[in-house]
Amino acid sequence: MKYTDDHEWLRAEGDEIVVGITKHASEQLGDVVFIELPEEGTDVIAGDEIVVIESVKAASDITAPVGGTITAVNTALADAPGDVNADPMAAWFFRIKPADPAAIEGFKDEAAYKALVD
Repeated sequence: MKYTDDHEWLRAEGDEIVVGITKHASEQLGDVVFIELPEEGTDVIAGDEIVVIESVKAASDITAPVGGTITAVNTALADAPGDVNADPMAAWFFRIKPADPAAIEGFKDEAAYKALVD
């Protein structure tokens, strides 16, 4: 697992990266009530805003951590956005095939992320 400064978690699976938000992020958002996901097949650039999350506290955008192609989205979250609060480490948002397979190596490991949020 790797982590971004924007509180996303990244998990490499084969030639794809699975992306979600951390427990810290879900706690800061409060109860999630709506999630808008990207379309499969969309090409994105790192930093593009591609997911919108609305909670009882605020609306927030999730950005693409790396450039590449969205290969899958977790459509179940559209019907059950609260799953993000129940288990944020299991409630992934999308899978991306990165343009640069080594891109995930540039992110924080668990110890560095823990230091960020503590």
